Amino acid sequence: MDRELYGREAVLDEAGLVARLSGLTRHGAARVPFEHGDDPPVTVFTGGRGTGKTALLKEVRNRYKGYTPLAFLDCAHIEPPADHGPGWTPVTGALSELGVQLSPKVLGARPVRFPRLSLGLVAVASLAWSREDDDRARRDLLRLGPLLATVDATRGAAANWVGKVLAKLAATFAEATAPLAGLLAEATVETVLEEVFGRLQRTSESWYGSYRNAGGRGKAGLQQLAIDFEQGGRRRREAEDFLVGALTEDLLHAYTGLRRGSRIGRPLLLLDNAHEPLGRQLVEPILRARAAEGRRDRTVVLAGSRVRDHEGLRHATRVRLPETAHRAPCPRRATSVGSGILAVELTPLSPAQTRSAFDHHDPAGRNPPELARAVHRLTGGRPLGVALLGRAAGEAPAHLRAGLTPGGLLDLTVELREDAPPVPVAATLLTELLPVRRPGPYAVLAAAHDEESARMLAHARLQGESLDGDVALRVRDRLRSEDWPEAPGHFVADPLLRALLLHRLRFEDGDHPRYAAWHAVHETLHRHYGPEPGPYRLHHDLALGRTEEAVVHLRDTFAGPDVLGWLGRLRFIASAPYPRERNLTGPDPRRAIALGQGPAGGLAPGDPAPGRDLPAAGGPGPDAPGPDAGSTELHLAVRRLLHAVWLLTDPLALPDEEVADRLAHELRRLSGRHLTGSGSLWDAATHWPRDIRAWRDPSLPPGREDGV
Repeated sequence: MDRELYGREAVLDEAGLVARLSGLTRHGAARVPFEHGDDPPVTVFTGGRGTGKTALLKEVRNRYKGYTPLAFLDCAHIEPPADHGPGWTPVTGALSELGVQLSPKVLGARPVRFPRLSLGLVAVASLAWSREDDDRARRDLLRLGPLLATVDATRGAAANWVGKVLAKLAATFAEATAPLAGLLAEATVETVLEEVFGRLQRTSESWYGSYRNAGGRGKAGLQQLAIDFEQGGRRRREAEDFLVGALTEDLLHAYTGLRRGSRIGRPLLLLDNAHEPLGRQLVEPILRARAAEGRRDRTVVLAGSRVRDHEGLRHATRVRLPETAHRAPCPRRATSVGSGILAVELTPLSPAQTRSAFDHHDPAGRNPPELARAVHRLTGGRPLGVALLGRAAGEAPAHLRAGLTPGGLLDLTVELREDAPPVPVAATLLTELLPVRRPGPYAVLAAAHDEESARMLAHARLQGESLDGDVALRVRDRLRSEDWPEAPGHFVADPLLRALLLHRLRFEDGDHPRYAAWHAVHETLHRHYGPEPGPYRLHHDLALGRTEEAVVHLRDTFAGPDVLGWLGRLRFIASAPYPRERNLTGPDPRRAIALGQGPAGGLAPGDPAPGRDLPAAGGPGPDAPGPDAGSTELHLAVRRLLHAVWLLTDPLALPDEEVADRLAHELRRLSGRHLTGSGSLWDAATHWPRDIRAWRDPSLPPGREDGV
């Protein structure tokens, strides 16, 4: 069954990118003209965690499996076999796995055989064998059985040949007078050729005659291959590169042999996490052979890379996903091996695609109508986040549905598998996006604003986390290696990742209502930025649930000449994370205050009485108009404005039209009170509600298109 892959039609449609590269529509329904003739580029889908690379490659596998030779390999998870010898490396292990996956019979064509690859891997497997330990040789040979079975299933799978190989090796040990690596390889290859390979397959040995120092003699090439592999370093890399060539040569022979023309489509090699060293070791030999030797192997390589600016992609042709729907040029430059790469950036889902994903899980429309758009704002359209939060919305308990917010979705559990209990949404999503052994330090540092404050916070709160370096710098480097974005104002810049880490910081310990970890971290930052009431200190005041000092500061600085600076401070202070409660039902507490509906005429518990903060009365009495009455009204107006901005810009909350209207009203009233900066305040009254309704941060200067 096809997955829902919103926004990936450019790759998977009947005439999409994969169809034009492979020559087949999905499910092998019909032929498609090859876009790049006999020289298809290596296509690398780029994007951070959760952008859909793995899902896309797996969907290609699901749709094309059985119609053309195909293999899927995760380059980050190649598990070494127990007690393996030096003939096993991630490259040789991967090649054996790829050969086995590519071999099964497909529609209208015979199975692909891998005689050249088998001989090369048999040769290098012999490196650690000794006369005292034939058990190791037996284990290594049996591991190669599935690959040898692609040459002749009746012989390779029976494993009778293993005993004959061991007997031949025993004789070789007895007669050895030269370095064993080459002799053991020759003896092993000779026996395998005799016992497993048929008459026609035996000629595949000659392909190794082109190896270094072989002089056209296949057995000499295999001997040298084993010797080079044993040496390690550059020689081993050359041997591994030649083995990659053996894989593609066997694939090519399946398309150009005696029954040429009987196959339609091209073989697909799907490499996930190709930014890992193994990915480069598999892809670069193919690229070099195509560029330097003019080789046309016909293999379609589709890869995923989490690192967009990976060194291996520096000469690639770069396009964005939608641009590949009908055509994807990739001009090859003769002097650049990397020019044979087409790097396709996976773009975020659009708001409409996010809405479609939510409708899939909630066809009856029982959730708040703005929930999908709010989730799009939080996730930035990251497919993994949209998919998991959409599923959570569809499974939400009935009594919570009407008041669901993005923050509320993070509090839920979701059933991912029928045979397993539900899992917490926030923790599951965080594990997928940041798979680290201990996320606790990341959660602490997510409250920091920059490297300086992160290092201070690490020194104060994380001293026991590392004995061999600065925790903050280690976290910074890990985030960079995962290709997470960087931006001023936040140590963890991505809104979704930061929200998940802060959710963990507040709720992981389960110490409601103390929230000790949350309070300790924000109090530490509050002290770091004190004692003057600057924006950073007041930002953490809000995170601690204290608004009084921020209101007083904004009130007292309102009349200054720098109105844009005042608006910027308001915006920054109100960007503080809200210290919310889990599974809170009913209206957000900030809403009543923003609308002037709080207790005591708009004052909330904990706020100071105006008479305590405001200048002394200058009029004849408390009821007479004068400076005191005016300052009180200013205080309350600023308070309403602060709570309105705090609520409307919170990525974990839903938009509120009434509060947005009140925001405009308060800014216009403040415009009338200011002697010199009324224009900027009036513009903010016009543009800030418009920005918020367009799901943008309030722009500064108001109306500036880039929203800075």
